[in-house]
Amino acid sequence: MPGKTKQSREAIDKLAAKVAEAKKDAAGNSLWGMDLDVIRPLCDKHELGTTFSGWANPYPEGDPRSLLLEYQFDNFHDRSRFKISLMSRQSGKDFTSEGEAAEDCQARPGTEWMVAAPSERQALDSLDQGKSWAEAFDLVVADYQEKREGGSETLLKSAEILYSNGSRVRAVPGRPDTVRGRSANLLLTEFDFFDDPAATWRAILPSITNPLRGGEKKVRLITTPNGKGGAADKIWAKAEVGKHKWSRHLVTIYHAVLMGLPVDIEQLREMFDDPDGWAQEFECRFLDGSNVLLPYELIATCESIEATEAWSLEDGLGGGQTFMGVDFGRTNDPTVAWTAQRAGGLKVTREVLVLEKTSSPEQEQILRDRIKAADRVCFDYTGPGIGLGDYLVKEHGQWKPEAHQFGKVELCTFTAPFKRLIFPRLRRAMEKREWLIPVSRAIREDLHEMQQTLTGGDYNYWSKRTREGHSDRCTALALCERAAGGESAPFAYQAIESLRPEFRRKGAGL
Repeated sequence: MPGKTKQSREAIDKLAAKVAEAKKDAAGNSLWGMDLDVIRPLCDKHELGTTFSGWANPYPEGDPRSLLLEYQFDNFHDRSRFKISLMSRQSGKDFTSEGEAAEDCQARPGTEWMVAAPSERQALDSLDQGKSWAEAFDLVVADYQEKREGGSETLLKSAEILYSNGSRVRAVPGRPDTVRGRSANLLLTEFDFFDDPAATWRAILPSITNPLRGGEKKVRLITTPNGKGGAADKIWAKAEVGKHKWSRHLVTIYHAVLMGLPVDIEQLREMFDDPDGWAQEFECRFLDGSNVLLPYELIATCESIEATEAWSLEDGLGGGQTFMGVDFGRTNDPTVAWTAQRAGGLKVTREVLVLEKTSSPEQEQILRDRIKAADRVCFDYTGPGIGLGDYLVKEHGQWKPEAHQFGKVELCTFTAPFKRLIFPRLRRAMEKREWLIPVSRAIREDLHEMQQTLTGGDYNYWSKRTREGHSDRCTALALCERAAGGESAPFAYQAIESLRPEFRRKGAGL
């Protein structure tokens, strides 16, 4: 036994020495000091999945930390109290930071972490990353709880994992009211995309700077940039003065690939097809400005049980005026057809139809009867939508007054000026409480993803592409708002007296 103990201690010491050497090499990698113009060409002939420097992870297979790539390893082992990481999309931001939190929960029983994210989906996704790390570290989940505003589809207040050793991790949407008063180590993921990151930071700062409340707290801000002058930009650019010092990590897509991430940059850039978005999301540049088009609080004011995600066409034929917005998708994104009716002065959602990986002929068959039942339709006539749009106007007629065509379907090409027409109009309509939309987490998250950006003095609108899509529901809703009688033509409407009086009052603006 003494021999085995000595052997084990020697193995541990040997691994510790390897880890220390790997930390030194990763932190001292010359790539960290290179400008983008220098580092970008290095990726052209780089073999994917290898490291430019020859660095190798020292942890043995079976240890979860053996999965860390070089730039993740460097970030993971930086134990500074205040740490901000500007990291490219696809680089494993949450994977790295949740690993650090899980290791901390295992090493220090009774440790508390709070994870905040700009959306419910991102908060829960990050928490799931933490669960995977905890399992790898042999942490046993003793309890899991979710708290919501009401039913299962209402807005998330918090989700919490309690481990058997007394440590816990709580995930919340990143808003001032959800983080205020929480005394815990902080992981703020995609911090710069919170509805109001500056206000959220002000709300939480007092609770983490007082060491008497559970000891000294660590702060991890991980994000892609979201505009000059924003909260992350100010923290990143803050001079190193006084005692409040930030450890900074910049990981562009080029750093990540040269340090082992097996991603084809040119293929990714081609698929992304957005120079400004690429500069922000993958090169970590602070553009002129960006903010959320539809904050959670605004969306919540329009949610109603009177709105539905599915309906029978026969139910709508005798009702109020019916209109549709169709955002066409084929391979990467789904097609979304948003149908609504006028009722008591409101626009009430009747159906949010999502078609994934459906051929154009099949989509035409599915949409045909719905378009027949509608009074006006605005269709996404961009890219692959052009072919189907031509079929639709041939069957249902085209709305194009300037060409003296007064059919049913308006073909909408998504230029920047067109986006500047439909998205602000949707926001104004929702601010006036003209819309009733379903109480749905999927819809809420999709609407919240749409961003309003400012580049070179010009506004534009774009959304991150997630596994659920590309804010396709938001685009379909904006098209439906246009079809409801926006710039092209007014609509008459008839009231439906079956709606509850409070909804008629809301529609009248009382």
